[in-house]
Amino acid sequence: MTRVWQWNRPVTVREVLEDLQQERSIAYTTVMTVMDNLHQKGWVRREVSGRAYRYTAVSTRAAYSAALMNEAWSKSDNPAAALVAFFGMMSAEQREALTDAVRIVQRDTPEQGGEEPGEEPAAGRAAEGEAGAGR
Repeated sequence: MTRVWQWNRPVTVREVLEDLQQERSIAYTTVMTVMDNLHQKGWVRREVSGRAYRYTAVSTRAAYSAALMNEAWSKSDNPAAALVAFFGMMSAEQREALTDAVRIVQRDTPEQGGEEPGEEPAAGRAAEGEAGAGR
């Protein structure tokens, strides 16, 4: 998948093979089997091109990474603790990238109920009012 993502274009088994052979000895049939497995798992599409297939990634590397993180997080019995532990493992650069990503998501998320930026959503204010009613 790394080669398919790096090149960001349809690739043949032969192209992947030749690139991998620069690093180590590997058989054509091995690469062909792996590419076929990736196709069967739905990670790549393939189209006939002459006597060969051309393989294209179904999603980006970023989307794949996000899906892996989401899957791992959703299996946690304490998602908040899992996130705290994950954030604790991050470098300063990774935390900065996370902060930037949160800003982008918050900016691109449509406002619910017309609240001003930074204002608590109406549902949260109502719940707080109910909890404070008995004080």
